Amino acid sequence: MGNRLLLITILLGSMLSRCGSVEERKGGLEDYVDPTIGGVGLILEPTRPLVHLPNSMVRVHPIKKDELDDQVAGFPLTVISHRIGSAFAFSPVFGADDPWQSKIVIHSQEAHPYSYEVIDARAYDRVAVAPATKSGIFRIANADGSIEHRLRFSIINTGGFIKTQGDSAFVGEEHYNGMRVFFYASFDGSIKDLDVQGPEERRNVLATVVSDGSVLELRYGVSYISIEQAKHNLEAEIAGKDFATVKAEAKRTWAGALSKIQVRGWDESKKRIFYTALYRTYERMVDINEYGRYYSAFDQQIHQSDEPFYVDNWIFDAHIAPHPLNMILDPKKDQAMLRSYIEMYGQTGWMPTFAATFGDWPAMVGNHTAAWMADAWTKGLRDFDVKTAYEGLRRNSLEATLLPWRNGPPSTLDDFYNANGYMPGLAPGEPETVSEVEPSWEKRQAVSVTLENSYSDWCVAQLAEPAGRGGEAALFLDRAQYYRNVFREDKGIVWPKNAKGEWIEPYDPSLAGREYFTENNAYTYNWHVKHDLDGLFSLMGGKVAAEAKLDELFRADLGLPKWKFWAIQPDASGLVGQFAMGNEPSLHIPYLYNYLGNPWKTQKRIRMLVNTWFTDNVFGMPGDEDGGAMSAWLVFSMMGFYQVTPGIPLYAIGSPSFEEISIQLPNGKSFDVLAKGNTDKNIYVRTAKLNGKVLDELFFTHEQLMGGGVLELEMDSQRTAH
Repeated sequence: MGNRLLLITILLGSMLSRCGSVEERKGGLEDYVDPTIGGVGLILEPTRPLVHLPNSMVRVHPIKKDELDDQVAGFPLTVISHRIGSAFAFSPVFGADDPWQSKIVIHSQEAHPYSYEVIDARAYDRVAVAPATKSGIFRIANADGSIEHRLRFSIINTGGFIKTQGDSAFVGEEHYNGMRVFFYASFDGSIKDLDVQGPEERRNVLATVVSDGSVLELRYGVSYISIEQAKHNLEAEIAGKDFATVKAEAKRTWAGALSKIQVRGWDESKKRIFYTALYRTYERMVDINEYGRYYSAFDQQIHQSDEPFYVDNWIFDAHIAPHPLNMILDPKKDQAMLRSYIEMYGQTGWMPTFAATFGDWPAMVGNHTAAWMADAWTKGLRDFDVKTAYEGLRRNSLEATLLPWRNGPPSTLDDFYNANGYMPGLAPGEPETVSEVEPSWEKRQAVSVTLENSYSDWCVAQLAEPAGRGGEAALFLDRAQYYRNVFREDKGIVWPKNAKGEWIEPYDPSLAGREYFTENNAYTYNWHVKHDLDGLFSLMGGKVAAEAKLDELFRADLGLPKWKFWAIQPDASGLVGQFAMGNEPSLHIPYLYNYLGNPWKTQKRIRMLVNTWFTDNVFGMPGDEDGGAMSAWLVFSMMGFYQVTPGIPLYAIGSPSFEEISIQLPNGKSFDVLAKGNTDKNIYVRTAKLNGKVLDELFFTHEQLMGGGVLELEMDSQRTAH
């Protein structure tokens, strides 16, 4: 008997060791997610506790300033495009305030990926929401047992209407950025009274409805096609289902998505941070195909298709980490997203940049769709028309304007760039003379335009031969070297030139803003030559000199009080010296020590950055999260590796945040990271083995990862030279 008890104890201990805590096994990985993490923006935008299914059209969140706001103004029936716009504000009316202006006063809230619930502080009435893919359900409960409910539907944007349909349904149409959004909502009960507000073209409604009991469940569908399609979406997904069922189905969906990566470690808070980050990587892109057809804002047409049509992609950010992560976890889905971009090119004649729901949004700089597509191709993901993809990317590079926040034909500055190999800058205070440049804030961003497009053109070159245009590769490889034209070797840093080819003076690399750079300064963009690191290090004077410059990045003074610095560089948050953890062009930089022969410095920096800036509270995001970009970097870094250059399928090893990480690959295999002896103090990699073979350098390939196996790291509290 004693031996049996001992055996049972050993087996139970082993199970708990492999599966995590009892709390994890009981609640599931989805309950580690805390959508309120990062809900107070450090400088700019907070995260939102978004309720949705992975990469699905309907996305909902409480409308409030941030997680310190104790009032909820309502809920959008859907987010149209991340952080840009939403449609149809819905709210139950609690309390005796003006019903057109009333807000829910938060007593408590419970936020999950699969549901959100808030209890009003006055009478403890409550409202909760749970999602399906193109529909959702609200549950409104009166604490006093009343069967009457006041419901408010409002237009958020410039025009549209909301009205009743029969005595137990509402319908609406809203206009947003040249497109239309529709909804159909029904409930079990009847409308008792109705009030309207606003002109015919922007009409809101306030209804008193009667239900069978103190709980009212309202189901709704959303469509970009028609009200009838919105009703069909509702009926196809949640007709006859109660709130508990819809919530449970959403929870199971999230459990499946999050279980693709399983971790075990010494700190439960790190699991909350990790799985919240993983949840956020599923926010975009979203499939807007509505059961066999979709509306495309790119050509303003309804298309018949059984293929998903993915929109809402901030490619400046997404190519860096979200798409590379998706290529590991769900490569079929990522290739479907690529095909959607190619469809958009066919519909417009231009390869989109930020493929928003309402069409192409010419945000930021660079032709980074090329990086995404080249990365897929080099990783063997080739289920897309590479010839058409190359055609569109080539046209964007050679025939479109490269100016920030612009679409359309080239300007005189683009002609200069093509002829001279750099974007010319203006002297400080010199007035803008080119009408296509946005003069008040974005400006020319001359140096970063040159650097970003040098990398983009290198990526285009990688697709030339597969597209049957191998003879053009040399053209784009030559353009990929344009970065050299804005690197001042005698100063060891990137520097703007004027149209005469002269270095601009006066110039302060720390304080130069959007005249020369995109959301950052020269200290960040000095490292933005991902495609030719050896060339960059050579310009800096060799690897020893480059390493010294990289050290200085993390130590350099801002040169101004923070509030003055942020007046120039509001996106440069999460500062460590001049390094900005809170902005995407910085994400690869800590891993560059691996390329300089001192990976222990990468390990030190990564562990410090993760522990400092990514915490499990409302302040746990160092900058604008941008719909998954910052979070995908965090997922990679907490797993212990990261891809520095999309287009080169190589991962640099850092310092994992867990003892065990297991990635369930789509081919049925797994890739495991075993960080033996890993603790808060044991941050350094003493030895590394991949499938039993010692690694001489701390890198491995995408092919090795997708083949499955074990990366075994011996962790230590003291650094080791590699």
